[in-house]
Amino acid sequence: MGQSIVVNQAEFEQAVLQPSFEQPVLVDFFATWCGPCQLLKPMLEKLAQEYDFTLAKVDIDANPELAKAFGVEGVPDVRIVSQGQVQEGFVGVLSEPQLRELLANLGLRSSLEEDLTAFDMALATGDPGEIFPALTTLLTRYPNNSQILLKAAQLYVLQGDDALAGQYLELIDSGDRDATDMADGLRGLIALRQSLADLDGSELDTAFGTASQAALKGDFATALDGFLGVVERNRTYRNDSARKAMLTVFKLLGNSDPLTLTYRKRLMQALY
Repeated sequence: MGQSIVVNQAEFEQAVLQPSFEQPVLVDFFATWCGPCQLLKPMLEKLAQEYDFTLAKVDIDANPELAKAFGVEGVPDVRIVSQGQVQEGFVGVLSEPQLRELLANLGLRSSLEEDLTAFDMALATGDPGEIFPALTTLLTRYPNNSQILLKAAQLYVLQGDDALAGQYLELIDSGDRDATDMADGLRGLIALRQSLADLDGSELDTAFGTASQAALKGDFATALDGFLGVVERNRTYRNDSARKAMLTVFKLLGNSDPLTLTYRKRLMQALY
């Protein structure tokens, strides 16, 4: 895990050049009046918490001689410092995937990705003695990370602890579109479980219940096939419940998942 620091001209050698012999340093030349700088800054700060590098932020207005020495003409201008040498990085704003590619090219690995891999391996064992300690590690190290909060909520939904799952869902940043879609999908699963108590044992209720149980177990292919069968037989079943359940599963899978693409098309054919 790296760090994020503010650096001025007097500190540059000690805070940037010397540490670069131990780990890469990314120098972010920025200005407070620069809109793109404000877009880039939080992404760099986030990645500095995941990867083993130092992010050194330099305000060009407060340190004009330093900016001049390195030929900074426009901001944001990010330089890469390694082994005491300041190298070209990029000017402007890169997307987060592009920033991650840059860090990978520097030989850096995300500690978050490593911890997530450890969690997924524990999850595959099905052993609570491994799963919950791995989850605790993630939540301790990355308490505000939407991806981790979703992992926790999803695990507790599968465990049947909807109340605890809901608590984690409430912590997710509403500005993270992908995370909020997934969170809405998990809330839909919780609502689906609650709806099972109202089923009366009719043929359609039985089919809907079977599909719902499959969704709650994470067997989304079986769930979608079952919900679609209910739609095809009665599209208005229980106030459109089967169609809504399919939309819930689509949110959980994501728009690009092959199951979503296949069953969204089949749903449209069934409706129209």
